[in-house]
Amino acid sequence: MRLLVVEDDRQLGPLVVKALRQEGHAVDLATSAVDADHDVRTHPYDLVVLDLGLPDGDGVTLCHGWRRDDTAVAVLMLTARDATTDKVAGLDAGADDYLTKPFDMAELCARVRALLRRPTGARQVVLRAGEIEVDVAARLVRRSGVTIPLTAREFAVLHYLLTRAGEVVSRSELYDHVWDGDYDGLSNTVDVHVANLRRKLDRPGAASLIETVRGAGYRLGG
Repeated sequence: MRLLVVEDDRQLGPLVVKALRQEGHAVDLATSAVDADHDVRTHPYDLVVLDLGLPDGDGVTLCHGWRRDDTAVAVLMLTARDATTDKVAGLDAGADDYLTKPFDMAELCARVRALLRRPTGARQVVLRAGEIEVDVAARLVRRSGVTIPLTAREFAVLHYLLTRAGEVVSRSELYDHVWDGDYDGLSNTVDVHVANLRRKLDRPGAASLIETVRGAGYRLGG
């Protein structure tokens, strides 16, 4: 999953990013309302951890604007305020959940996991393609009931292909969704991860679950 953390606190922001990356997510950090709005409108984020108070705006206005424009990204709002009116304002603006500072990092990660496994739109709890089953909540992959260990990046690539099953997904789309903005990888990094997935998921002699569409990208069969 690709996440955006919007937090101007120079200590807290990097800590939240680190904790979420340890959960296996690709995570970007924005420290202003302007940057956050630009990032959400130009990148395919699954969830935004959004601070209510920012130096050039506020999270309520940002969230309201995204919902007004039908941006479906999940939003977990953070704030140092604990007044009921502030919570109501955030939820009314379209936030999916609310966490008051100071908070325990383990609780934040748990709330993120809970939001990401909500079965809304293309975000389903269990995804399937042929013999392959992906339990999004447990982050487990099984083939015919047998668990297949994947790295966090391999899981993210497979999950995104499954959410787009039957469609051609370009390498740039995969890169944008699975790797965060700080990643400076090799140009063939997507191909390497797809090759690793094929090695782990495919049966000898059988057609690959992930099809290469020459000049376009990859397609995962249903």
